[in-house]
Amino acid sequence: VQLQASGGGLVQAGGSLRLSCVAAGRAFSTYTVAWFREAPGKEREFVGANFRGQYPTIPDSVKGRFTISRDNAKNTVYLQMNSLRPEDTAVYYCAASSTMIRSNVASQTGYAYWGQGTQVTVSS
Repeated sequence: VQLQASGGGLVQAGGSLRLSCVAAGRAFSTYTVAWFREAPGKEREFVGANFRGQYPTIPDSVKGRFTISRDNAKNTVYLQMNSLRPEDTAVYYCAASSTMIRSNVASQTGYAYWGQGTQVTVSS
């Protein structure tokens, strides 16, 4: 599975962006797909997942502002980001797994497939 993340860019604080993660190579409707972000000097952080196409998980750190959805017909998972803040500035990565267990969705180690990352910059 090859993942292509896109949709990043420069946005003012309070604005919105929608990131897309497109999978090529095989249909992945039952894969778990997650989004992580990595800011300079910080560890990679979990920001949402869609477990096996059914159960979205959003961590408290971005809950209420970020939502995750998927369109299986387009082999695409989206991360909708609203009310963006300067601290949301980071490179955002999507990742996928066919073997993830639900309790581990926030852990990077379970994801075998990663996209290349897309830069999100939020100006104050």
